[in-house]
Amino acid sequence: MVFSSLLFVFAFLVLSFIAYFFASTIKQKNIVLLLFSLVFYSWGGPKYLVLLVGLSFWSWFTACRIANARTKRGKKIWMFLECFGALLTLGFFKYTGFFLTNLQYLTGFPNEVPNIVLPIGISFYTFQLLSYVVDVYREEVAVQRRYWKVLLYCSLFHQCIAGPIVRYQTVADEIEDRSVTAHDVAEGVRRFCVGLAKKAVLANTCASLADTLIVSDQLATASVSGLWLGMLFYMLQIYLDFSAYSDMAIGMGRMVGFHYLENFNYPYIAVSVKDFWRRWHISLSTFFRDYVYIPLGGNRKGSFCTFRNLFIVWFLTGMWHGASWNYILWGLFYFVFLVIERLFLGKLLDRIPKIFGWIYTILVVYFGWVIFRFENMQELITVLKGMFDFSGRNWMNMETTLLIQNNIFFLIVAVIAITPIGKIIRKKWYASAEAKQRCPHLLYLIDMIVPAVLLLLSVMALVGNSYNPFLYFQF
Repeated sequence: MVFSSLLFVFAFLVLSFIAYFFASTIKQKNIVLLLFSLVFYSWGGPKYLVLLVGLSFWSWFTACRIANARTKRGKKIWMFLECFGALLTLGFFKYTGFFLTNLQYLTGFPNEVPNIVLPIGISFYTFQLLSYVVDVYREEVAVQRRYWKVLLYCSLFHQCIAGPIVRYQTVADEIEDRSVTAHDVAEGVRRFCVGLAKKAVLANTCASLADTLIVSDQLATASVSGLWLGMLFYMLQIYLDFSAYSDMAIGMGRMVGFHYLENFNYPYIAVSVKDFWRRWHISLSTFFRDYVYIPLGGNRKGSFCTFRNLFIVWFLTGMWHGASWNYILWGLFYFVFLVIERLFLGKLLDRIPKIFGWIYTILVVYFGWVIFRFENMQELITVLKGMFDFSGRNWMNMETTLLIQNNIFFLIVAVIAITPIGKIIRKKWYASAEAKQRCPHLLYLIDMIVPAVLLLLSVMALVGNSYNPFLYFQF
């Protein structure tokens, strides 16, 4: 079950909120959330619910042992066991096939590589559990003695399968006690409807157009402009798709009193690669910063150690996204540009007009997504060659021309949607009304109408539409 489905919006979500608001105590409300979360997760494969329950139990158990340990050595042992158990589980499901495939290619062994299905959301909830136990070890958060609350934390259907990676310290107090105001519900509904429209109306259309232009068996003959335009639609899709799920998660959490941190901050307006990664998938980049980069020494031990630590972080970032060489290459691609910016380019970008920094960044990100999209390295090479093959290919063909003509207004809307233009206008309008000491009646009316309109548009887009992909389920 995905957020952008009519079954989820009008059945599962409605029933969960009815049950939640009829529950009288915080304990009852948490139990309702836990039960609905387990049902939601098991929808995609009941057998993997055992894995989620078991891994959360292991993390709860090791965290309790760490809290009870009287010596530093004892705490370290349990911390090592937690990391070993969690990462071994993640590695088995996510990387066994990758390593065996490469071993088979090099040595001929094994004869057959097993097909291991990747459990939905395992990368997200594994990292959440690891962050919880590490924070207990660091004494940055109090240990949770009740197992079912740890299970609730990592299985909340708002963010379990697609993020953001929510740290326990962010929601620890709200698990124990929280309240919901009418403003919380209104803001949550608005945020959910914005996310749903981004996914159902914009991201799905971008996905369809990208897949039309970039077809695996037609890459060798595709037009140059078709490849460039197809990757532009993919670039729009991956942001609109993933940020939409984060919007919906944040909105649903807000409706029941949880305040999840932002996961995206308009990354396509970044003026450097470093700035981009401060804005893109913030929960993942801060996870690697706080639990890998800084513990390794960060930038405190000289240039060599800094670059080594950056290499490790970006190698792991690539690996986290998928068990394929293109993801590792994608991570190291960003490592190279971050090193260049640290050495000299960052200072130059600070001195020149921001527009040049934006052009540089958007080109780096654009070609990063080219690497990211193609797991087949031969297809990747074919596309990169084709994008610059101005003599051996058609620059434009009839299919690309018609597609541009039929979707030019949609493309303009999608580009506007990835910028903060709407947010800035809304904020300035409210600020102007406040400065003039006037009640912004029209804005209040718009804030009431827009979510309903976005919901209607989303339903219209989803009715009868079976094309509803979600990129980050595979990660």
